[in-house]
Order: sequence, then structure tokens, then C-alpha cells
Amino acid sequence: MGAAVSNWRLANAVARTGQMGVVSGTGIDTVFVRRLQDGDRGGHMRRGIEQFPIRRAADEAIRRYYRPEGRAPGEPYTMLPMYRQVVSPARQELTMLATFVEVFLAKEGHDAPVGINLLTKVQMLALPTLYGAMLAGVDYVLMGAGIPREIGGVLDLLAGHQPARLRFDVEGLPSGAVEYLEFDPGIHWETPPAPLARPKFLPIVASNSLAKMLARKATGQVDGFVIEGPTAGGHNAPPRGEPRFNERGEPIYSENDKVDLAKIKELGLPFWVAGGTGHPERLIEARKDGAAGVQVGTLFAFCDESGLAEPIKRSVLAHAARGEVDVRTKPRVSPTGFPIKVVEWAENPAVGATRERICDMGYLRVAFMTADGKVDYRCPSEPEAAYVKKGGKLEDTIDRQCLCNALLSVIGHPQINPNGTEEPPIVTSGDDLATIGGFLGGRTSYTAADVVAYLLSGRCEA
Repeated sequence: MGAAVSNWRLANAVARTGQMGVVSGTGIDTVFVRRLQDGDRGGHMRRGIEQFPIRRAADEAIRRYYRPEGRAPGEPYTMLPMYRQVVSPARQELTMLATFVEVFLAKEGHDAPVGINLLTKVQMLALPTLYGAMLAGVDYVLMGAGIPREIGGVLDLLAGHQPARLRFDVEGLPSGAVEYLEFDPGIHWETPPAPLARPKFLPIVASNSLAKMLARKATGQVDGFVIEGPTAGGHNAPPRGEPRFNERGEPIYSENDKVDLAKIKELGLPFWVAGGTGHPERLIEARKDGAAGVQVGTLFAFCDESGLAEPIKRSVLAHAARGEVDVRTKPRVSPTGFPIKVVEWAENPAVGATRERICDMGYLRVAFMTADGKVDYRCPSEPEAAYVKKGGKLEDTIDRQCLCNALLSVIGHPQINPNGTEEPPIVTSGDDLATIGGFLGGRTSYTAADVVAYLLSGRCEA
């Protein structure tokens, strides 16, 4: 869920109920260093850092980013260098450390499984992020927003500390040319440790054809699927066929976009259903359809342990309890090109906010081949002139927003711009937010354990 909405606290709380807790790996390196710069309240980052087996990386992170008193009022965060196809070993180790700490804290104090969720489209960080999670003993890897065909094989290699690579999507490559992202765990060790446990791999899919292809043709083992529908929060797969839109400008989904769970069951792998599943009856229904269970986002996103900034969380919940929120599927906001669900409510701090277009985090940049044969990067949310100069189309920049900065803002780590303003947030959610008032039952807050108890309350009927 977003960048650290499903954080280590939430994953740990869910796992303590006996269910699988999942941390978000999106932008986790930036989340990590901003927590350190804000003083690491409670000392949790430092507790995790102490367990990281590569001491030089741990020491360097503390030296460079930890500020015991936090930042001064109005002081901007120190930024990380943006990822490129090739980065230094130290940059890789910072990413490994950040992921290790998040998974370590999520697994602390219980024996239940913990997973990590990554976006396939965010390619450049994938290999060191996965390796850092595996060093902490992550049990599951979940990946959507793309076709994660090579990930199973990558996990096999990383478990043995072997070099791994991913085919790198670069626009404008000459016919037959291929670029790769490469990662060699061996350069980070004098003597590699014992082999790691290989986590189970669950691609997140929105079609029968993709599930079938991955089950049969993926590199390495696929251990199951998360089947996600268009009511799920965050990014959605675009509808099949010619794009059509309703009067609100939202993409229209049809029967062709529904996954046939009977055909998924025929693949012989466990699967979980996601999207509009935050109700006991949906769990019962999913299990009757052969699912192992459900993946729930929206209810957990607004619970006490989630990473949403408290003022935003309380404001959205108060309005949702009165039926005064609107979740809209916006086809152009995200620079990824995928539709994304955005929450609108009366006290949204982003309404009326303006920002100078700048790409200073770069997680969603797209690689392209320049005329002189070099790899460069562009994002439709960067300044229009810069994007066009790099060969992008001006029309691709229309209505795009900077998700990287917005998602850090929504968890309480907004960058301070040169004019002294904070980056505005974007709150994403599934359609279930509109009906959360019934779950609240007059409450103004609730815990992750409350959500689990609610979802399992009809288990005896299954």
C-alpha cells in the first residue's frame, strides 16, 4: 500500500494475529533515511540497523542521515541519489539496509509469515531490495504493476548469494538489443554467509492469461497468485480493449476484465483474492471459489498502526463515517500510465496546492536510448520542457502528478520545497472506503487486530 502505508508496524500487528503481514517496499530507501533525519523516534530504525550484517553500511547510514534532534523547522530532507542502471555498491547497500530493517521489524516478536510488496515497474531498485528483504528472512514476495516473469529465478539465485540480473526496459533500443540490471551479492561480502531461505513468490495479476503465462513460462517457481480486481486501491490494470470512460472521466471496466477464478483454480496453485474483499462475506465467498484467502488493503490503510499521517487518517475517517468521501479512478494522474484510485474529501490538504514540477526522487522514471547510444531517463511528471527535450510527447505530461513526492507526503515525510512549501499529498484507497462507516460503527479509530477479527467473524459459515 503506497510508500510505507503498509509499514513494519502494520505488518507486525497483522502477523501477531496469525495472518500474513506485508510491508510495502516502494521507495523504502527514502522512507528509511527520512525516518532517521526526523530523529528515529522510539529508536526502531537503529534497533534494526544494529542487526544488519554489513557493518560498514550500517555505520555509514547513521553517520550520514541520523539526526538525534531531528530536522530544524522548515529544513528540507537530504535526498538520496536517484537510481540509474548502474549505481555504486554503497548505494545498493543503503537500499539493502533499508529493506532489511523494515522486514526485520515486521518479523520481530512472532512466528507468522511476513511478505514484501514491490512494483514490477520500479525496476532499478528491485534486485538490492529483494536481497535486503531476504537477508532479514522475508517469507513472501508479492509483485504487480507489470509482468514479473523473471523474479522467481532471481529469488533462486539470490538465495545462494549468486549474481542475478533482470531484463531492463529501455525505450528506443535497436532491434535485437537487450539491456540488463545486474546485481552481484558477492561484492558486498568478504565471505558470503550461509545460503538464505528462498521466499515464496506471488505475482499480483488481473487476468487469467497473465496468470497462465506466469505459471507455465516464468523463470523460476511461481508459488501462487494474488488476483486483483479494479475495485482495489492504488494502481489498477487498465481495462481491456478500446478505452471507454464514464461521465466522471473514469475508465469503464466490463465483464472482460473479470478474472475467472475457476480457471485460476485449475492452475493448481494457491491464490488470494484482492479488491473489495474487506468484508467477512467476501472471505467466505473467496474460499468457496477455491481461494486460500483474501488480501485486504483499505481497512488496514486507515487503522491505528498504518503509516498514513495521523491528521490525514483522522480527517478521512471522519468524513468517510458520514459518507462524505469520494474515491475516483483517475487515468492520467500516475506517471506509470496505470489508472490510480484517489480519495477526494472536503479537508484534503492537496486541494488548491500548487507545486513546481520537479523530478528529484526518480522511482518512476522510464529509461530510453539516446541518439548517441546512451541510456537516459525521463518522467511525464517532470518539467514539460525537459520531458519533451528528452523525446517525450507533450500530451503525456497533461494532468500528471508527482507520485513519488506525494506518497512520501501522505505518510508524514513531505519534502520542503525551495519556496518553503511542503509537497502536497495524494491519498489512494480502494472503493471499500465509501462503506467503511458500517465497519466503524460509531468508532473514530480501530486497530489491525479489529480488522482481522471482523474479517474472520463469519469463518464458521465457510
